[in-house]
Amino acid sequence: MVLPKRKPATYQDLVDLPENVVGEILDGALHVSPRPASPHAQAASMLHLDIGPFQRRRSGGGGPGGWWILFEPELHLGADVLVPDLAGWRVERMPEYPNVAGFELAPDWVCEVVSPSSARHDRVRKSAKYATAGVNWLWLVDPLEQTLEAYRLENGRWLRLGGWDGADVARVEPFEAIELDLAGWWHVAPLPDAP
Repeated sequence: MVLPKRKPATYQDLVDLPENVVGEILDGALHVSPRPASPHAQAASMLHLDIGPFQRRRSGGGGPGGWWILFEPELHLGADVLVPDLAGWRVERMPEYPNVAGFELAPDWVCEVVSPSSARHDRVRKSAKYATAGVNWLWLVDPLEQTLEAYRLENGRWLRLGGWDGADVARVEPFEAIELDLAGWWHVAPLPDAP
């Protein structure tokens, strides 16, 4: 059976989505995901805090600086509209922080916090789009498995730099100037009430 050709998704399709979802356009198709659950939000938030010393600072600050690091920026990479959990641009490539809804300059680093509903999408489709756009580093964080995988783009392909889990302490490109203590990234179930 031949299905009728669907018209490509438009930016208006993203605008029309309810606020409790994340929408993206890949290869002309609209992809909609629910807002992340608490383990996802915990991992993204704690990772952002850990790499915070790299965030550009106006006057000195307490870390290496040199980056613009954002939660869920909207990336306009050609006809695709992607929303990574975190993304960073080196200040040398993006000296001024633009006042825009969507960034057309591909970031230097992206991090996807994967969940059971997004893992395949993040690992296959989105990672390929990031490679094509020239993103230099990709991190995949799985809060349920408590893992971090890091990749660097080499000749258009992702080279795996390593994997870390649980309570590992690691120095990981491009933020290897500081140690990352992964133990704080994971959602910890509350202790049962004392009898």
